[in-house]
Amino acid sequence: MSTLKSKATEMIDKARKLYGKQVEALVKKEEQVKELMSSTIKKIGKVGKDSRFVKLVMPLGVFIRMIKAHFNGSHKLSTSTLGLLLLGLVYFVSPIDLVPDFLGFFGFADDLSVVLAIYAKMKDEIEEFLEYERTQA
Repeated sequence: MSTLKSKATEMIDKARKLYGKQVEALVKKEEQVKELMSSTIKKIGKVGKDSRFVKLVMPLGVFIRMIKAHFNGSHKLSTSTLGLLLLGLVYFVSPIDLVPDFLGFFGFADDLSVVLAIYAKMKDEIEEFLEYERTQA
């Protein structure tokens, strides 16, 4: 189990090295965050049609709902949590990362591995948010 956590941390650290400064600037720019979420939804639409990725892109939907709830004030997130969620979206939509998207399946697998690492790292906060959503319905 600890090797899985260390792999997740390693993936997140690599993503931070690539996009950390961009995400730090993005945290306070709601309009740019909305554009990022829109780009994420478009890319999900492209890869989501592939049966290999349907369940794997589910965390991105949760990330987007959490970010929306944060900005509309209904469920505030810490700056570090918001930063990690945005890092996941930035890494997913960026065509240039550790394994470029033009490599097809392997490029998307790389993107999704970072998203899933962030999901695993934030599991408790995500469960808390999902419980919040259930109580709002």
